[in-house]
Amino acid sequence: MTAAALSHRLCGLGLDITLIESAEIGTVGVGEATLPQIRYFNQALGIDETELMAATSATIKLGIQFCDWGRIGDSYFHPFGAYGDTIGPADFHHYWVRQASRSGCEPFGNFSFPIVAAEAGKFDLPGPQNEDGPTAYSYAFQFDASLYAAFLGRFAQQRGVRRLEGKIVSAALDGENGFIRSVSLESGETFGADLFIDCSGFRGVLIEQELKTGYEDWSKFLPNNRAYAVPCEMKGPLSPYTRATAREAGWQWRIPLQHRVGNGHVYCDSYISDQDALDQLMTTLEGKPLAEPKQLFFATGKRRKMWSRNCVAIGLSGGFLEPLESTSIDLIQSGIDNLVALFPEQECAVSDADEYNRLMDAEYARIRDFLMLHYVANQREDSPMWRDFRESQMPDSLAAKIDAFKSRGLVPDFTQGLFLAPSWLSVFIGQNVMPETWDPRAGMMPKQELETKLGQVSATIRKGVDAMRTHSRFIAESGAAFQPPEAGQRQ
Repeated sequence: MTAAALSHRLCGLGLDITLIESAEIGTVGVGEATLPQIRYFNQALGIDETELMAATSATIKLGIQFCDWGRIGDSYFHPFGAYGDTIGPADFHHYWVRQASRSGCEPFGNFSFPIVAAEAGKFDLPGPQNEDGPTAYSYAFQFDASLYAAFLGRFAQQRGVRRLEGKIVSAALDGENGFIRSVSLESGETFGADLFIDCSGFRGVLIEQELKTGYEDWSKFLPNNRAYAVPCEMKGPLSPYTRATAREAGWQWRIPLQHRVGNGHVYCDSYISDQDALDQLMTTLEGKPLAEPKQLFFATGKRRKMWSRNCVAIGLSGGFLEPLESTSIDLIQSGIDNLVALFPEQECAVSDADEYNRLMDAEYARIRDFLMLHYVANQREDSPMWRDFRESQMPDSLAAKIDAFKSRGLVPDFTQGLFLAPSWLSVFIGQNVMPETWDPRAGMMPKQELETKLGQVSATIRKGVDAMRTHSRFIAESGAAFQPPEAGQRQ
């Protein structure tokens, strides 16, 4: 992603870009579900969405379904779109909260176009009529991450990026300022550069092993530290959403692609053995496994500096927050966007690095809070993990957000950041966290008028969804059906 973006978006600067990677190391291969921001990344590179979907076995993602998170038997969606419509001076959710507190009311999800469409297995590209109001929605992709990497690798090399096969084993540092001057490969070759971008994953070959930047461990906030991942044959529907199902000591993902289903079990080894975690995953697959399960080890957190001297860590080398809300690829994108905006001269300015680190620190902290909300806002009593996680020590920033919503229905409203008000609403209400009161302006509307307006909003959404194609039909008719890579292409 980084090589492709820099080669395209900075093509007028005369940069000489070298990509060093090893086929022996490979990729983690877990990041198969994305967020709508990935579309802006692809658009900035001029990538055709249909071509991309056909090359990566992609399906559409309208949101994430969460099963058994509040209580066993509960189910809710985090959608890619707003709830409701403007029916008065207060935000829509205040009117719904008022109605739900006094009499029967439709589920909150019925007032979200992408939720209703996802449940119906429907999708069509948004048109001008979907830019505002109750039918507004966005979408992302579920794709084969290794195929996406290969797609972007070809894209970058077509734009002048030089690719070298090999493993970096060491770096030479400047004796005066500590900058990286060159890296050495296992083959003995040495390469110098002005700027080094570390995409070496958890190992942090340059940012940590050479520059000793340090790691800020957030395990006390997000204790899950292991995962198993395995693909399987598809037996269920080609659904336009990702599913996250809470388990005894963690949670399990289901990501449907055109040619297979991605599955994984994220867990905390303090509450379950590796074998039991693997057994839970393998016995709940919907089809035959297509590979041996892969075990992953991690500690949630981030580097103390993601830009240190003349090295920028992007992706897992910069930090890792568990894949609950599909944020890993988006954090890569954020790192790239901030690097493009602050791209240095030959000598990296401290002020540029400081601003980059400030932006990335804020992004990681806000995502951390949002992920942790899923765990502390549970009412499960069936296992020690869920009881302990509910009582976890929270960052002050998260505690303040929860208090603001419980007291009067206020939700975070950032001008920057990944998860905006609808995302927080989906988890609060989906996991049974309800405000004690609502915006007083929502109380001004007569009861009958409120019921009528709410009914009109949900009816408009249902009518719009009824007119859509099925998800499978959209893929077939748009030309986005998976085209296997040609023989000999690296995957």
